[in-house]
Amino acid sequence: MPATTATNGTTAVPGTAPTIVLVGHGMVGQRFLEALAERGLTATHRVVVLCEEPRPAYDRVQLTSYFTGRTPEELSLTDRRFIDDHGIELHLGDPAETIDREARTVTARSGLTVGYDVLVLATGSFPFVPPVPGRDAEGCFVYRTIEDLLAIEAYAASRARTGAVVGGGLLGLEAAGALKGLGLATHIVEFAPRLMPVQVDEGGGAALLRTIEEMGLTVHTGTGTQEIVVGADGAVTGMKLSDGSELAVDMVVFSAGVRPRDQLARDSGLRVGERGGISVDARCRTVSDPHVFAIGECAQAVDGRVYGLVAPGYEQAETAAATIAADDAEFTGADLSTKLKLLGVDVASFGDAHGTAEDCLDVVYSDSRAGLYKKLVIGRDGTLLGGILVGDAEAYGTLRAFTGAVPPVSPESLVLPAGAGAPALLGPAALPDDAVVCSCHNVTKGTIRGAVTDHACTSVPEVKKCTRAGTGCGSCVKVLTQLVEAELEAGGVEVDKGLCGCFAQTREELYEIVLALRVTSYQDLLDRFGREGARGGDGCETCKPAVASVIASLAPVIGADGYVLTGEQAALQDTNDHFLANLQRNGSYSVVPRIPGGEIAPEKLIVIGEIARDFGLYTKITGGQRIDMFGARVEQLPLIWARLVDAGFESGHAYGKSLRTVKSCVGQTWCRFGVQDSVRMAIDLELRYRGLRSPHKLKSAVSGCARECAEAQSKDFGVIATANGWNLYVGGNGGASPRHADLLAQDLSDAELVRLIDRFLMFYIRTADRLERTSVWLERIPGGLDHVRDVVVHDSLGICAELETQMAAHVSHYRDEWAETIADPDRLARFVSFVNAPDTPDPVVGFVPERDQMKPDLPLLSLGLRPAHDALEGSAQR
Repeated sequence: MPATTATNGTTAVPGTAPTIVLVGHGMVGQRFLEALAERGLTATHRVVVLCEEPRPAYDRVQLTSYFTGRTPEELSLTDRRFIDDHGIELHLGDPAETIDREARTVTARSGLTVGYDVLVLATGSFPFVPPVPGRDAEGCFVYRTIEDLLAIEAYAASRARTGAVVGGGLLGLEAAGALKGLGLATHIVEFAPRLMPVQVDEGGGAALLRTIEEMGLTVHTGTGTQEIVVGADGAVTGMKLSDGSELAVDMVVFSAGVRPRDQLARDSGLRVGERGGISVDARCRTVSDPHVFAIGECAQAVDGRVYGLVAPGYEQAETAAATIAADDAEFTGADLSTKLKLLGVDVASFGDAHGTAEDCLDVVYSDSRAGLYKKLVIGRDGTLLGGILVGDAEAYGTLRAFTGAVPPVSPESLVLPAGAGAPALLGPAALPDDAVVCSCHNVTKGTIRGAVTDHACTSVPEVKKCTRAGTGCGSCVKVLTQLVEAELEAGGVEVDKGLCGCFAQTREELYEIVLALRVTSYQDLLDRFGREGARGGDGCETCKPAVASVIASLAPVIGADGYVLTGEQAALQDTNDHFLANLQRNGSYSVVPRIPGGEIAPEKLIVIGEIARDFGLYTKITGGQRIDMFGARVEQLPLIWARLVDAGFESGHAYGKSLRTVKSCVGQTWCRFGVQDSVRMAIDLELRYRGLRSPHKLKSAVSGCARECAEAQSKDFGVIATANGWNLYVGGNGGASPRHADLLAQDLSDAELVRLIDRFLMFYIRTADRLERTSVWLERIPGGLDHVRDVVVHDSLGICAELETQMAAHVSHYRDEWAETIADPDRLARFVSFVNAPDTPDPVVGFVPERDQMKPDLPLLSLGLRPAHDALEGSAQR
């Protein structure tokens, strides 16, 4: 966005309209501008913004998403049209340097001087860098702005193999995740005795530590940085810690907290707090000057606190705008509740998380194996005072809304995970109207209900626009959606639950149509059953892969071709399925052959090694007991798979929404604790369900005894051996939203086990929503586990014979997709980077050496086009 320009050394002469000058254009500054516009002040005032960064306001909360494919433009919070429409004079890269309070002028670095009637300081904060020797060496960075990230990315690609992050708080863990994503071996150094010491207690820190260490990061707690070791060339070579140890690192990222950026205010004589922060009153006006306001991280609020979260900053921005507009508004403090996903781990805290209230009690659930920790702080009268959630923060929105009230169920039922008891499922109806649903914008349930009943909003986007709920961090969107739909249904409004804009039916309803009418074509289904405006069209990216999956799941039953790249089916597939391989971040692909049960003969192991060597592929053993090979160019895929198929391998379907793996321990064959042959059972199950297309990926495991080494209770369907047979668990998930699996049936024979899994999987495929894991489906489906048990075990709907027949058809018609592909020259023709130049490889796909293997050449990638990331699972192929 171009900046408004001014001649150096000149004074911008205000017109007749009073002038508001905003210093700083971050998230809080942008919210202030929006609040001015909402109150009509941009029409009656001249608004001038002095911004230090070279780009307008962007989403700093989502900063780390840059490393997963979001561009700086996509992170932007500023619409140029908004700036132009409201006549805002935005000066980028031109920060304020002096304030003359007597003359009421601000002078920018360029020499531009602007007179003001109202001055608003939103200068934010700056990263704290400990005063240790070597902190200014080449290879030392902070983690605060997009420019910081660009510098880190470039240095990691050219100079670094091992990095360290100083600080184990919110930003520190995000920085560590970024370094890990850049391919660096990563250390985290935290002076406190645990990670995230402000947000979590000792138990939560222990759960977080275990999970992060399992990801391959090395954590050093209870120790500080004494010195950055610098080489002869002036670059970082290591770190000395206060415990006497030394780390060999090439890069250091300081993320040890922030400090209020208040120097501009200090220099102008404004009062600041003892520990920093511009002192303001309840209306966010500075206590030193009624013409000057301060908002966000640079301000010390009337309660003496400097708030570092975006939600309080938004409240301050709205308070300042209201005060300028002569409206009544005050900011006397804010809720510090927060929910984040750090390194893929959900972490949340709310209310009195550390239990500082007198006579409070803790209700705690902890599962160190699953990385789960949940603590609720309860008052003597049963009031929910606060809590901490690590590993599973699904209930955060509801629990935070109940803070300060007595929940309608027992505290114990609120912390028990699904599958470990009888957890309470509190719907939106249980929340009081004064419960704050969106803490970013302080929106209550009553306000959301009013948007539907009083303002005639009929959809979640309309309610978002009306109330701003769900437009901040996004953690409340699930509860918001439930509230809106419940209110619409209560008012007799039919809620559109259709799959997309093309189909009014749900995925389950479309499944029944395809099955009953033997529909084998997406276009036929769209033309006959699509919405009136969609018939005869091309469909959309939501329904095409969903219908393709339904047709593939039912192919043997309805007479369709089960090969996903045949005819019309090829055009319906997600990106990964187009080339039967997972697209990686630099445009190369991964190759994942099936290794049933994790068992592999030495000869096949040698074949994989030879192929990886001959094609220069990066190899990695995954948690799913397979060997992944990364870095294949699209034109190399058929050559690689020809050798794999010739050696007896099949597709591992790492690219598809289908069965991935069935893990196993070694069972009674080798282990002295084993009571059944878990390897044989895992192989039998993986070969039976291979290639089964489903609403989402499927993972399984078989443990040979109750010691549970295969982690079966974290899988979509897991099996644990007993002395009398097998126990079957369903609906588990060990990924982004962990869930303990439920026991469906116990002490089953081999035949009984297979029969129940057949029924369970086909019932899930029949009734689940698009991209819905079994864990989510089991909690959503009416009746939950009890209903599924009635249907699958007791045949309450009388459909079990049909479900078994459908699975038998799948098993008997299974064909390996890669074996069929390499046998057909026409199918092989698609495996090129450029259709009009089939012999030309993609020039953006390049590699550099690392640890005796190779990794993507990121500088080369930055010169070309980044591959699309939507609808991909990246390298989550286990």
